[in-house]
Amino acid sequence: MARHFDSELKGLKDGLLSMAGMAERMIDLTRRALLERNSALVDEVNVLDEKLDEMELRLDQLCIDLLALRAPIAADLRLIASAIKIIPEVERIGDHCGNICRRAKMLNDQPPILNGDYLERLASETQGMVRRAVDAFVTSDASLARAVISDDDKVDNLYQAIYRELLKLMLSDPLCIERASHLILVIKNWERIADQATNIAEEVLFILEGRSAKHTYLQERN
Repeated sequence: MARHFDSELKGLKDGLLSMAGMAERMIDLTRRALLERNSALVDEVNVLDEKLDEMELRLDQLCIDLLALRAPIAADLRLIASAIKIIPEVERIGDHCGNICRRAKMLNDQPPILNGDYLERLASETQGMVRRAVDAFVTSDASLARAVISDDDKVDNLYQAIYRELLKLMLSDPLCIERASHLILVIKNWERIADQATNIAEEVLFILEGRSAKHTYLQERN
């Protein structure tokens, strides 16, 4: 029985890593589709998004089976409980990539309106957060998980800077309004992916330390 449980638990970990790897691949394709103005990459993202949804359902069922049939305790229980939360976070990353790609397809045939490397920086920072959150899970690295949580402020600040720039463009040139509106949705989805990476990092800390890393301001009151 113990051997079966260990095998199933390993299957859960491996499945999570496969799912996270697919999400990372989607992020890279999405970044390239937008920055290289390559609409063909959008179709690849859509195919991967469906596969990610299938993996979510399969891993959800595995978590339920492990809880119902194996009655795990201590660290194993924390892992499964966190996996139940991490799985939808990874799936949402795929959804956000799909949202960005839909906007990219509309924008790729139109002249760009943003100067500089704003979008490249936002995409790269977000991609890095996801990669480090997954690495923290793989290597059981609490300090790396904390670094991911801290880096969310960088993405938020960059998002706000781009948002303000787009508002200025919309006010100064009405012909930019449609493209700027699409880009506002693009950067919001990048910012949400960073939030997903933060949530994953918080669950890694729960697995490793057995205490929640969420809403720390409430814990500081006690």
